[in-house]
Amino acid sequence: MRPEHIVSEAIKRWPDRLRVENGPEAGELHAQSSLLPELCAWLFSDADCAFAGLVVEESADAWDLRYLFHSRHASGWMHIVTSQPIGYKEFSSVSGHVHAADWHEREAEDMFGVIFTGHPRLGDFILHDDAWQEGLEPMRHRFDGLRPVAERRPLPDWRPRRLVKAEGAFVMPVGPVFGGISESVHFQLETVGEDVIRAFPRLFFKYRGVEKIAEGRAVEDALLLAERFAASTAFAHALGYCRAIERIAAIEAPPRACHLRVLLAELERLRHHAGAITGICESTGLAVAASQAAMFEEELLRLSGRLTGHRYLFGLAVPGGLTQNLDDAACTDAARDAAVIARKLDKLERMLRVSSSYLDRLEDVGFISSTDAREHGLVGPIARASGVACDLRQVQPYEAYVDLSFEVPVEPDGDGYARLRILFAEVRQSLRLIEQAVAVLPTGPARVPCPPRAGAAVGWVEAPRGAAFHWVRIDTNGRVARYHLVPPSFTNWHGFHLAVENFAFQDFPIILATLGLSVAENDR
Repeated sequence: MRPEHIVSEAIKRWPDRLRVENGPEAGELHAQSSLLPELCAWLFSDADCAFAGLVVEESADAWDLRYLFHSRHASGWMHIVTSQPIGYKEFSSVSGHVHAADWHEREAEDMFGVIFTGHPRLGDFILHDDAWQEGLEPMRHRFDGLRPVAERRPLPDWRPRRLVKAEGAFVMPVGPVFGGISESVHFQLETVGEDVIRAFPRLFFKYRGVEKIAEGRAVEDALLLAERFAASTAFAHALGYCRAIERIAAIEAPPRACHLRVLLAELERLRHHAGAITGICESTGLAVAASQAAMFEEELLRLSGRLTGHRYLFGLAVPGGLTQNLDDAACTDAARDAAVIARKLDKLERMLRVSSSYLDRLEDVGFISSTDAREHGLVGPIARASGVACDLRQVQPYEAYVDLSFEVPVEPDGDGYARLRILFAEVRQSLRLIEQAVAVLPTGPARVPCPPRAGAAVGWVEAPRGAAFHWVRIDTNGRVARYHLVPPSFTNWHGFHLAVENFAFQDFPIILATLGLSVAENDR
């Protein structure tokens, strides 16, 4: 069903309880809070829409909650908006029908104090109860983000969450402090023996308040926040933010910039996937293969540095296009060098496929079913390894992806080996896109003016780890009034437990590596 047909069908189903209003998207439906569970369940299940995020906005006299959905099969968006007076903070939870919204509602409760009636577990999420206190509500306008909290009031009797009640059951804590470069995350693994029965990740130990810091900032200042909260996927998130600003301004980047953006986005994907393959090889103790993959990642970093001046592609994306108009010859050289590295990765894959000691640690380990992947809203390589063939570059095409040809790799098995195969397959498709983008590189400028304009829009990209969404509202002074971002790691950490539970403790680090989740990208 196309988005316009979905909107029409929704109006037919609930003629007296829905109304269509002009907004950032053509399909903006306004509904009472009591209708949200039924409406969102219909969109998610019957209309086969993907849930993208929940945006909470506070005005002087009202709350506005915006549920973002996009079609899985046709270009277009549906925004479900509900409003209530500022003094009334209770909304109906949709997580019982759309489980993908679970963490989004928990985040909104912690950050704004909004209560979702019917949600099974609120609190102790971003603001940990053993370190902060309920009622802080740091995203409210009244909260001054420039002043430290005068007094913390943690719960003195806080204990880890327990679900397993069998005799001899205990919680195995892992983290949040690790050696090396691992970031802070606390895993609570419940067991009665050698297998993990329940797993809870506690994140946000390094929560940085990017959305709060962005409020009142100039567009270009907030761009720095979007670009640098997760350095390993800097270009993707900068592009998502810029696309939101461009949609507000009703401008499009010039054709040359659209092709160059594809080139840079796919270079970043190549480098990210090489790093993810390195991590998987390291987790299984395959030192030689890990060293080889790490060398390929370094070669891709150097390639990016030669082409743009920055190994992680900082400072390139800007509203209206790119800060550099890259030379044709340099782009051709980059595509050639990327092909050489991709061939090396192909050779590495062929060697790994015949390494039985390696495959034994990945096959049938860390299984996620396609049903669970869809219900949890998983995105990117993790979802595609479980048979969910959704890639924003195809279903919601943007930039030059509209005109380029590529395949979305999909594997049905859902285990660690399937996720590894997806990474290698996506490397080949990224190279295919790079070669096409460079072969038909248009002439002309790489940037057009994009003056700030009041309004709101969502910008989306298929980042290396999956779908990323950036919601931006600009006020009449050209400043950021609200910035909300949904990175793929936030979405996929929600389904982390699916892969870990019912597998042995010794499989835990390997499963974690095959998921390739980022703490920094989550702890924004």
